Formats: sequence, C-alpha cells, structure tokens
Amino acid sequence: MTNGKSNETRSEGRDSGAPGDTAGRAPAEERREAGDAAAGVSSDSESDGSSQSGGSPGETKGSSRERSGASAAITGDDVPASGPTNSREASGSSGSERRVDGFSGDVAMDDLELEGESGEAPDEASRGLFDDLLEGEPIFENKEVLRPSYTPQQLPHREEQINKMATVLVSALRGDTPSNILIYGKTGTGKTASAQFVSEELETTSQKYEVPCEVEYINCEVTDTQYRVLAQLSNKFIEKNETHIEARLEDLRALGEDAHDSPGALEDAGYDDLVAVEDEIERLEADLEAFDQVPMTGWPTDRVYQTFFDAVDYHERVVVIMLDEIDKLVEKSGDDTLYNLSRMNSDLQNSRVSIMGISNDLKFTDFLDPRVKSSLGEEEIVFPPYDATQLRDILNHRSDVAFKSGVLTDEVIPLCAAFAAQEHGDARRALDLLRTAGELAERDRTETVDEDHVRNAQEKIELDRVIEVVRTLPTQSKLVLYATILLEKHDVHTINTGEVFNVYKRLCEEIDADVLTQRRVTDLISELDMLGIVNAVVVSKGRYGRTKEISLSVPLDETEAVLLSDSRVGEVEDAQPFVQARFDGS
Repeated sequence: MTNGKSNETRSEGRDSGAPGDTAGRAPAEERREAGDAAAGVSSDSESDGSSQSGGSPGETKGSSRERSGASAAITGDDVPASGPTNSREASGSSGSERRVDGFSGDVAMDDLELEGESGEAPDEASRGLFDDLLEGEPIFENKEVLRPSYTPQQLPHREEQINKMATVLVSALRGDTPSNILIYGKTGTGKTASAQFVSEELETTSQKYEVPCEVEYINCEVTDTQYRVLAQLSNKFIEKNETHIEARLEDLRALGEDAHDSPGALEDAGYDDLVAVEDEIERLEADLEAFDQVPMTGWPTDRVYQTFFDAVDYHERVVVIMLDEIDKLVEKSGDDTLYNLSRMNSDLQNSRVSIMGISNDLKFTDFLDPRVKSSLGEEEIVFPPYDATQLRDILNHRSDVAFKSGVLTDEVIPLCAAFAAQEHGDARRALDLLRTAGELAERDRTETVDEDHVRNAQEKIELDRVIEVVRTLPTQSKLVLYATILLEKHDVHTINTGEVFNVYKRLCEEIDADVLTQRRVTDLISELDMLGIVNAVVVSKGRYGRTKEISLSVPLDETEAVLLSDSRVGEVEDAQPFVQARFDGS
C-alpha cells in the first residue's frame, strides 16, 4: 500500500499547514483505505470529494485532485497546489524512487495562460497580408473604364465615323443586306470601340422594332484559321437557334392549352387545328435534337462550312459578322474564308450576311484575290490618329468616371495626352498611362496622382513593351541581340556588323543552332532597328566599304534577363571567350 501511505502523508501535511512534514502517521486502517482509493476508486473520490480541512485522508485526497486540475489527470497521482515536492517513496519491492508529480518544471497548470485568454491585442505579425493595403483610401472609382475592353456610351471625336457606319448598316433594320465595310486605322484610334458601339445600337434598335438582326464578333488575332472562324460562328448560331426553338416550343405548348378554352386562338396564330400545332412541335423538337456542335478540330472544312451555312440560314435574319484584326486571318490562312463569307448570300434562302472587317494595315487588301477585294471593300472607313487635344478630351471624359473626385492634379491628363500623342495618337496608350499612374499612386499610398506618377508610369509601360517584344522574337533574332548585348556589356564602344556576326556565330556553335549568313544577320539587325530595340546607323569606311554601327536602345540588364529566360539562349554558360574572339573571322 505504498501509494496510500504517500497520499496520506501529503494530505496530512496540507491539512496541518506543513506540506513538507511527513513525520505524522495515520492509523493502519486509514492508510489501507487511502491505498484502496488510490488503486481503484480514484474516480469516486474525484467526483464526491470536497475540500474539507481536517477530514479523512481519503477525503483530503479527493479534494486535492480537484484543486490540482489537469496535472492529476496526467500523472494518476495528486500534486501539491503550489511548488514542487521533494518527497520520495519506495515503489514496490524494487525500492526504486521516482518523482511523484511527473513534471520537470515548477509551474502549476492553473497558472498557465492559454493563447487568446489574456485579452491582449494580437501581435502585428498576425495581421493578414492585405489588411494594411486595404486600410488606405482607394483612388479609383471604377478602374475598368480605363481598360481597352470597356465600350463607353460616348466616343468623342469619332462622330463622323460612327454616323457613316450607321448609314451603311441601317439597311439591316429594313430587312436588306448591308454593304460590306472595311475599317482602317492605327492601333488605339477607336476602330473596335466604335464598331462595337454601333453594333450594340443596331441590336438594341432591332429588338425595339422586332427586326431579326444579329452581330457576331470574332477576334482574328486569336481565331486565326478558316476552320476556327467557321467553327466558332457555327457554334454561336447553333446556340442561338436552340434558344429560338425553345422559346417557340414554349409558345406552341401554351397555344395548345389555350385552344381548349378559346378555339379562335388557333386561327389567330395561323393554325387550322391542334394536329398542326402538334406537328410543328414535333418538327421543332427534331430540329433541336439534330443540332451538333462543331469540335475545334477534327472535321473536314467543307463539313464545318456546311454546318455554319445551315445554322445561319435556319430562320430569317440579317447577320453582321465583325472580323477584328482581319489582316491576321488573311496572313495566316489566306483569303478563302473571306471569299466564302462574301459569296454565301447567293445561296442563302432565309438570312443575309454582311462582313465588317477591322485592320491596322491599310495595305492588306493588296494581297487579296481581286474578286474578294471587290466584294469586301464596298465601303471603306478610315480612322485618323488622335491629336493631343482630342486625347485630352477622351481622358477627361473617362477620368470623371474612373477616379474619385479631386485625386488628379492639373498636369496629369495633359501629360498623358502629350506622351500618347507622340506615338501616333494612341488613345489606348493614353488610357493605359493614366491607369498605371493611378495604380502607382495607390501603391505609394498617396491621396493624389501627380506628374511624377505619370512619368514613372511611362517608364514602366515602355519597359513592359520592350520585354514583350524581346520575349516574342525568333531564336535567331535573340542570338543577334544577345551578341550585341555581350559586346556592349564588355565595353566595346563601337560595335559594327562584323563583330556582332563573329560573336553570333560562336553563340550558334555553343547551342548547336544553324548559323545564318552575314547578309541575313545584317537584315535581322535592321529588323531590330525597326522595332526600336537597337539603333543601327550606316557609316562609310572609305575604300573598306560601309558597315553599321550598332548600339542598344533598351535597358541592358532587363533585356539580357529576358533573353536568358529563353531555353535555347539560356544554354550559353560562359560568353566571355566569345567576346574576346570577336575579331576572329574564322
């Protein structure tokens, strides 16, 4: 009964006010009772015991368990209310000693404070990542207004072009076939925004007068093959036909129910009897079942065209197909698509199709078949570049909606307009510049957008443009550019075509790429010059002929990082020997 003896000893010590005193002994019966409680009836004593000074050892044991809390549950023994115990006891016949409390420290469990119980504010490091960022007052009211995808309700300085498009397309509201339209203009001159504005107005007016007229938009920079164009158009018209049939079926079923109460309803709807209505419902359900979406690959082109033809001609309507970046389609897959679309009206029974093409290239029609050119270019509309004053009007109009009141300083919009006017009057560039300036101001947590933000935005956009151009260069052009960078990086002040070619040749050998002729490398340098990446000036060397002196027009470190991110160019490990051997023509 060793456990009982120990328990009794500690209980007496606590009752007498001397926890460490173990001299007093209880009678043998009480020791046996305490031992029994420790061995088998601890749960009873935990539930029934109460804290009573001077009680029996067993009762004292129960109360001590309640006071010790979690520590007693862990060790199976009772623990003093405060401080570590120094008492040792014999364990069975082995005579070995152990600590009673089972803990190595001197902290009572009741004194421990769990996380979150102190009531103190959480540590600053526990704040969310975006909490501080959200505390600042936003500068933008509606940032989407400054994005190219936004179609405004008003397009300043494009009234003439919009009115011309409207006068051509108004015939669609009369049920006639509109003339095909070709729209030309440089990037950011409002071509697509104006065409989409007119298209939305056309569809809205057609619904108002209940004239079936639809406009379908295709971006040919993304959908750039005949198969993809026809497949996308087919699936769009199939979806519209399904919606049309489902609405028609709903009306016919309602008509059949009304016919029982009002027989005259059938005659008003143009049906002789209910059998005719049921036949029409069966026909429409069969048509609905027969529609089959065109997969993006796998079908013969003639089958895709026939599916598109049947879908367009399913019911009476006038369709305007808007082909944005139409020159990309012609460049990638020729003019077969345009030929088929421009000639299909002669075979259509119920519908009529008109084409609206949008292009940045004013000369792309020079490569078209004469028959396509004559039918496609029935009406031509040119969008001239914006000047600085017009750009300022556009930015003022957009900024009223995009920004909160008073956040733009007076010089912001004129400076954005001036920067964009320097690059062929690109309104898209002006809007990007204004939006980026606002984003930089938000990151700085300032309350206004000023001139410095605009200038920083100009540098950022220019760097982003350079990175994108360099990233999309062909591998051979990247190698030529990398050779130029290596020469300039190693303090070669006058870089000519011969030196670039020698370093380029070593780079090609290093990564096992084909080596182009020096004449072809000279052409690639000219292309880089046209892109604004390098500056190549032809200089005369007298009787030694002429050569090009080349220098970089873009940031060296950023451009080199983009080039080395390419898997092929990045294979070059040590370019120093190539630069040292630049005069070696072998």
